Amino acid sequence: MKHQTAIIAAATKVWSVKDYCRRFNINQAEEKKLVRLFGPYATACELRYNVQREPRRH
Repeated sequence: MKHQTAIIAAATKVWSVKDYCRRFNINQAEEKKLVRLFGPYATACELRYNVQREPRRH
């Protein structure tokens, strides 16, 4: 039961789009797209599934 509660709480956490992008190193063009899509705030789940990150370089 605790596991399900933790999942629900994490999925419904609301972030400032700018703060989320800053924390997870998302570029400004992608941040602008997310703000246009969701406005200034969105859930962690919405942001996670809608961001396109550049592949890591080794």
